[in-house]
Amino acid sequence: MPDLISLILFLVIGLVAGWLAGQLMKGSSFGLLGNLIVGVIGAVLGGWLLGKYVHAILPGLLGSLVTATLGAVILLFLIGLVARK
Repeated sequence: MPDLISLILFLVIGLVAGWLAGQLMKGSSFGLLGNLIVGVIGAVLGGWLLGKYVHAILPGLLGSLVTATLGAVILLFLIGLVARK
């Protein structure tokens, strides 16, 4: 049961992060659904790139949200670069 709760929490954080990243990156937005998907993928990317560093400064749920949002912003930026070409 804890694994299901962790998965749901991860998805919710990713969805919120995708929405926040879409708000921050106005020119790189892919619509609500696209940004939510980018948020979930960005949560994985952010955790891989920045997880240790952000969680050292902001532990807990806030650190997870910041990490996921930064990952989603990075991902939106990279997708925007590729889409322009």
